[in-house]
Amino acid sequence: MSVDRRQAAVFAGAFALRLLLLVLFPSLPDLLTGRVEVSTPVTSFKRLQEGLFLYTRNVSPYDGGVFHQAPLFLPIFALLPNARELPLPTALFYSLIDLINANALITISDSGQAVSGRLFSALRKHIRWDGVSVAAWFLFNPFTIATCLGRSTSVFTTTGILYALSSAVSGNTLNAMLSLGFASYLSIYPALLFIPLVLLCYDRRAQGPKPPSGVAIFAIQHMAVFLLSIAGLLGISCLVVGDFSQFISATYGFQLLVPDLTPNVGLWWYFFIEMFDSFREFFLGVFWLHLAAYVGGLTVRLRRQPLFVITSLLGIFAVFKPYPSISDASLYFALLPLYRHLFPLMRYTFFAVSALLYATLLGPAFYHLWIYAGSGNANFFYAITLVWSLGLSILLADTIFAVLRDEWEQENPEMRGKEARQV
Repeated sequence: MSVDRRQAAVFAGAFALRLLLLVLFPSLPDLLTGRVEVSTPVTSFKRLQEGLFLYTRNVSPYDGGVFHQAPLFLPIFALLPNARELPLPTALFYSLIDLINANALITISDSGQAVSGRLFSALRKHIRWDGVSVAAWFLFNPFTIATCLGRSTSVFTTTGILYALSSAVSGNTLNAMLSLGFASYLSIYPALLFIPLVLLCYDRRAQGPKPPSGVAIFAIQHMAVFLLSIAGLLGISCLVVGDFSQFISATYGFQLLVPDLTPNVGLWWYFFIEMFDSFREFFLGVFWLHLAAYVGGLTVRLRRQPLFVITSLLGIFAVFKPYPSISDASLYFALLPLYRHLFPLMRYTFFAVSALLYATLLGPAFYHLWIYAGSGNANFFYAITLVWSLGLSILLADTIFAVLRDEWEQENPEMRGKEARQV
């Protein structure tokens, strides 16, 4: 079977699976839309429907204090039929977005940048999966399927990030900046990927027939493209909603200040519920600084592998961003198979996977005990989110150890396969 046929089979199977679940369980999309693991205040499809209701009646979508998403979603979803009356067109739209994301993953995988770049070539680069296998891992991941059926708008941020990466590894650096600008417009945190993405673009262009003159000039030029893309999207948004200050406050201000403490799989909500108001601003700054601080350290230490830096940052965002969901974890898990050559060097895979499965299965049960059964409290659900974050953190630390060990063995080939201890 050729690669093209395999890709067609995987894509057709994933598409059919999503439609089959919709047909067999017609109430499943509404159930998933209401789950705190799938939807957050900044990605909820229900809140998007509320904003769309106001928008189609010539009322500012931000007047109700419920809608906190990018206004460009409104004219797009206004073209689709009402999801409650005709759910199929919306389901088809989200399924196609998943296939588009999988296609970007194939491009990233087939480029080989995960195992061999301008400054680094892995010792075990022959141990890898092809692009179709990586796409299948993403398309049939239960977290990806749940996000698709739950109609979370985070899938569009995923599209922007993946196409920024696929454009970068293909040498289309301007398209990479435009895609990252689109993702940053929808959600703030992708802007933190700018530095490693610029380095990835620079390394890829340096491998071409016309290498750029210098990394500083290259970065400034692409920073201008990145900022202009965001400015253009903000200008279009202003035409859609009219009141620019209200739009900025209700979207980016909402994400920065975290006023809605609806439970989610992250660490912020419970901490700020317990926080005294007089300390709130200080710890907001600390939490955001903590999230942003990883960019510099990882980029400097792993300069030779900027694609891995981006992958690790996406895992960090899935743990430490204000409003995370399983969609963020699914994006991180989608990029991990690119590093199949690191799996033999990882030490705590069993513990990480066990913790993630434990939290996945017990999370909904603990939330039910707290909200519906009344036999538990917020500590029940927050405890299981801590287990979820612990599992992701173990996996993150283990992959970073594996890539550092791989670099060390390349520099010290006589130590390959031998145990090393720091004294």
